[in-house]
Amino acid sequence: MPFNSVFGWFIKKRIHQIGLFKQYPVEVQRELFNMLIDEAALTRFGLEHGFSKIKSIEDYKKAVPIRNYEAYKPYINQLREGQQNVLWPSRLKWFAKSSGTTDDRSKYIPVSKEALEECHYKGGKDLLALYYHQMPNAKVYSGKTLVLGGSSRINAFNEEGYTGDLSAIIIKNLPIWVELRRLPSREVALMDNWEEKIEMMARTAMDEDVTMIAGVPSWTMVLLRRIMELKGTDDISQIWPNLELYMHGGVSFKPYREQFKRIISSPGMNYAETYNASEGFFGIQDDLESDDLLLMLDYGIFYEFMPMREYGKSNPKTVLLEDVELGQNYALVISTNGGLWRYLIGDTVRFTSKYPFKIQVSGRTKHYINAFGEELMVENADIAIQHASGICNTLVSDYTAAPVFMTDEASGAHEWLIEFEEQPSDIDKFTDLLDAKLREINSDYDAKRNFDFILKRPVVRPLKKGTFYNWLKEKGKLGGQHKVPRLCNDRRYIEEVLNLQVATV
Repeated sequence: MPFNSVFGWFIKKRIHQIGLFKQYPVEVQRELFNMLIDEAALTRFGLEHGFSKIKSIEDYKKAVPIRNYEAYKPYINQLREGQQNVLWPSRLKWFAKSSGTTDDRSKYIPVSKEALEECHYKGGKDLLALYYHQMPNAKVYSGKTLVLGGSSRINAFNEEGYTGDLSAIIIKNLPIWVELRRLPSREVALMDNWEEKIEMMARTAMDEDVTMIAGVPSWTMVLLRRIMELKGTDDISQIWPNLELYMHGGVSFKPYREQFKRIISSPGMNYAETYNASEGFFGIQDDLESDDLLLMLDYGIFYEFMPMREYGKSNPKTVLLEDVELGQNYALVISTNGGLWRYLIGDTVRFTSKYPFKIQVSGRTKHYINAFGEELMVENADIAIQHASGICNTLVSDYTAAPVFMTDEASGAHEWLIEFEEQPSDIDKFTDLLDAKLREINSDYDAKRNFDFILKRPVVRPLKKGTFYNWLKEKGKLGGQHKVPRLCNDRRYIEEVLNLQVATV
């Protein structure tokens, strides 16, 4: 068909361009930096920070402090009120309502035309280009693509401006050639009642020839289970025999991998991960045999990396791409063609390779436990959960963990609330395996566990099925990018879940 010919041309073009930034990563990033500074020199932000006088990256670091969302709110509020040329020169009318947290406050990330076309759309196309490059006999375009977006009401807040989940903004602006192969319809995809939308999506898609799925693992699993229930089977491959690719992101796939393998029996099924957020599209799994992600360097995003020892300092230092060290955790700092300048996104990454530069997302700057100096990151937790689940032949649907603080009479501990698909027959064995794996992969945790002096053995509490779903529903956070925080350095989330569990008994 004609589309395959066009896509074949695009694949060859992009594979060549990706090869160039892999070969010349530093040069590509410096060229992009200069372009960003030149483009925004006459914006309000650019004038305030002397962009026209910036001649080097060091000048830029001195002129622009690292900021989080709270520091950007005055600028973003001006944009939402309809003012223009504040952070970026092109007209801004779309704002992605961040849904990656269960906090009550929302973030509204400006999405420029350049960010939409040169970053978010480009990332989706590149994932397919890299997939076809590895799998030249792929046939994903022979059928339909099921896209599981977020809560997607588009709300007008001034005459020309709109806010909604990033998925809503993307779906609202998709080209016709994508719309023709996407499920469900735009009307269903943009429904804001998540429970009704799951039902509509299931009934819409279950009799189609679906060859590709895109979505967050937790909510994709909810949808697939409903489809299997409606069709009276426990194998998605019996419903969609031509399904070959699941594109996922938003949360780590480690705790979900076995769940997907159990319900999708086809040996030809493939899984590809992306690292994208409202602020930008950052990484793509370019090798299906490896779980690290190629850092995409030509998407209108200039990167800096803050060593975690600098996090929280009043004037933290950052390093550039060429100076990163393998295996170290860095907080991600970005400057973008959406008008974010030295923005602390809140994610931590770890480099697994240089030339080409590949990363793994290791956690969130706010989602960790370090109540006793153990520096437990989400990446550690996911690995340990996967390890214990594999040996105990069980599956974990969701989990969260928090510290149990020390008292005069007792050492501290970590408390884990875990919702199992199949609860292990021996919860003590699961706990010991979880603890042992954490000690193996995290030397700080291991040191604090010695002799139970600071940290005692973890406390694992199995939850009733549906507890986390009900908790998210109670907070108005069902669907899409909304997710259970894996780790928290205080007990605010864990106490809410425990109270809900007690209230529903």
